Amino acid sequence: MRKTSIISAGIIGACAAAISTAACATAPETRAEARAEEDSLESQARATLEHMKARDARLGELLDGSVGYAVFPEIGKGGVIVGGAFGRGVVFEKGAPVGYVKLSQGSVGAQLGGQTFAELIVFNDQKALTRLKTDNFDISANASAVAIKSGAASTVQFEGGAAVFIMPRGGLMLDVSVAGQRIEFDRRGDRS
Repeated sequence: MRKTSIISAGIIGACAAAISTAACATAPETRAEARAEEDSLESQARATLEHMKARDARLGELLDGSVGYAVFPEIGKGGVIVGGAFGRGVVFEKGAPVGYVKLSQGSVGAQLGGQTFAELIVFNDQKALTRLKTDNFDISANASAVAIKSGAASTVQFEGGAAVFIMPRGGLMLDVSVAGQRIEFDRRGDRS
């Protein structure tokens, strides 16, 4: 039993270190580098949105009727029993970028493998978007993601004012859960 605990603690530590390293390794050193990184992220987010809309024509209508949305062009997720995910994205309000977000997720349970995917969180009420912008937003335990495909936007269910869409990019994972995702907001232009 003790050996299993030591192994589990080691795996948890390795996952936490990998996510921390990935997050820190990409930190820009100057304001010019930060601005270039933000521009690149916004460009990737807009391209991801266009790709998602091409898969489901009704998604544009859903976005137009929303109060805002967060686009994560690429989230990396991996695990063997213990896992984690990390990604960065852009928050849009009325179609304009208003800030940046970092997504992190840790989990323990039945999971195996690694994958990358894009994620879109659509907000249908101002209260949910305000929670995101005040760093008080987690994806609830009973939330589920809808895979982007034709007709997905017309059948989506909002949970706590938000609906989550995913678009696989690569890899294979036996768990595609979005529950427990923690999202941190950084207002556009707040970086020094």
